[in-house]
This record gives sequence, C-alpha cells and structure tokens, in this order.
Amino acid sequence: MSATAAVSATSLTDKQQQILGYLREQVHAKTYFKSRLIAEELGLSAKEVGTNMTAIADGDLDLDVERWGYSSSTTWKVTV
Repeated sequence: MSATAAVSATSLTDKQQQILGYLREQVHAKTYFKSRLIAEELGLSAKEVGTNMTAIADGDLDLDVERWGYSSSTTWKVTV
C-alpha cells in the first residue's frame, strides 16, 4: 500500500459508488469494460467515468481494476 491512505468504498463519491455498483453487477459476466459503454449505461460522460475509475482502481475494494487500453475509449480490466 502506498504512503497515502487507500480509498475505501465508504469514502467514494456518489458517481464512484454508482460506477462501482455497476461493475459489481457486471463483473461475473465480463472482464473488460470501456469507459464510454459504462457512461452510456449510467448516463455519464466517458470522461466522468475515466476520472472516477482512477479512484476505484486505487481503492482498497473487493474488485481489482486496472487501466488496460486506450483504443477508441479507455478499457478497464475488472476482476474479483
């Protein structure tokens, strides 16, 4: 763990909680998520998703999230 405190699920913003909830629901069906597709599902912009995914990826949560690719939209690899 880094010198800074890890983010916990309770310290996430409402948008981050919304994205995390979506990922938790979908992670058993797929592993890779594009920011723009998450955004479409949740009524957010791809930029909002990308910005908030960083906090989720850095958090001490029940999902492992890592930036995976930058094609037409950032892709995130999410595993349990």
